[in-house]
Amino acid sequence: MFQRGTKRLSSVLWLGVAACCSVASGAQTSSSPTPPPAVEHRISPEQAAELFRSVDDILKFASTETALPEREKVKRKLVGRDEVVAYLQKHMDEDEDSQRFRRSEAVLKKFGLIPRDFDLRPFLIGLLREQIAGYYDPATKTVNLLDWLDAEQQKPVLAHELTHALQDQSFDLQKWMKGTEKDLITIENPTSDDFDRDEAAEARQAVVEGQATVTLIDYELIPAGMSMAGSPQIVEAMRETMLAGTPDSVQYQKAPLFLKEALTFPYRYGLGFAGEVVAQRGKAGLNALFKNPPTTTRQIMEPEAFLSGEKLPAMPVPDFKRLFKDYETVDVGGFGEFDTAMLVGQLATPVIAQTIYPHWRGGYYFAVRPKGKPTAPLGLLYVSRWSSAEKAEEFAAIYAKGLTKRYQKAVFQEAFTGGVTWNTEEGTVSIETRSDLVLVAESLDHKERLTEAVFGRDITNVK
Repeated sequence: MFQRGTKRLSSVLWLGVAACCSVASGAQTSSSPTPPPAVEHRISPEQAAELFRSVDDILKFASTETALPEREKVKRKLVGRDEVVAYLQKHMDEDEDSQRFRRSEAVLKKFGLIPRDFDLRPFLIGLLREQIAGYYDPATKTVNLLDWLDAEQQKPVLAHELTHALQDQSFDLQKWMKGTEKDLITIENPTSDDFDRDEAAEARQAVVEGQATVTLIDYELIPAGMSMAGSPQIVEAMRETMLAGTPDSVQYQKAPLFLKEALTFPYRYGLGFAGEVVAQRGKAGLNALFKNPPTTTRQIMEPEAFLSGEKLPAMPVPDFKRLFKDYETVDVGGFGEFDTAMLVGQLATPVIAQTIYPHWRGGYYFAVRPKGKPTAPLGLLYVSRWSSAEKAEEFAAIYAKGLTKRYQKAVFQEAFTGGVTWNTEEGTVSIETRSDLVLVAESLDHKERLTEAVFGRDITNVK
């Protein structure tokens, strides 16, 4: 879900600011401090004309690099910061993915991935206002250039954004990105297959941004006579730079780690994925991904899972409608490998997360509130599968220990066969393992027989 949730965020980034490249693409020179100076620098008419002329040359470079044909001239437009902010706000208000992200904000806070008192929307507006360094708008087929950045600063970003234009001309990005999309809250009883597909848009976005970032890197390496394919060590260096940001990226530096990772996921992991595809299949292999794309964050984070054709077992899924007949649904979604990495990193440490998240083999969540009680604590059912019973128990122990970080009051209550219960200010938390599965129930009425519904004979939707 969090990658599904970050999809709502990253979808805004892609639709609104396809690359906040000063962070996400490593074009560090293009960032600017927040707030901007009282009298902001503007490029001259002569500089703007030079920048407009450079579009055609860089488009030819991108076409050669990607082997994507230039089917038509790309429109270009010079925009000011106020116009960009208005564009961002419009998409955040109107975009369905952005709306869904705000709906899942309560779940993100429940898991402790963003602070309980965090005001997400204005923070994102400020963050994107700071980080944007140019963007391609697939709705208008226009590359938008910024009137406050010098032409030389914008040219590497143009290599990235014009790759999006070429992708769009060949594959219709808006249609391709939304090709597998479905809000699971609209499905009465989601199945294991539905949860598997819940990360497809994030995986596709990583394909789009990964290829574009390869083009940006190769453009920047022209003076050195190098290329990414010939210098694979550059990929890891760039990925670290993306997450770290720059000292003058004030809003970015203040962001919770989850938001930093969410913002940079399609660029950082997309670049790593693209680099592995290029190493094994050449650059032509990147274009082939548009016909046979990865479908999960696991496949992006661990390219060999995709390249080897790995198939994960189906998850046991209960009859949600019957199980939660006395509740109102708040949000529902898949819980992927990226989500797991973020969660364990918060509950324990990023180092521990690195050791356990590759053992993830499936997951989903269901968030509800009792009917007629909109202020009641959020109820949460969260189920995950692991590579072994030992790893399931390891994760369950991490989750239990992390409760003290997420609640003001978290007191161990009892141990029972296969699990433990804790008391918190928002109700009981039950954590149970059975073989390679872990079930977590928080702030829920246990008379709903959650354990039997997930582990027992009431499982109805396994495919």
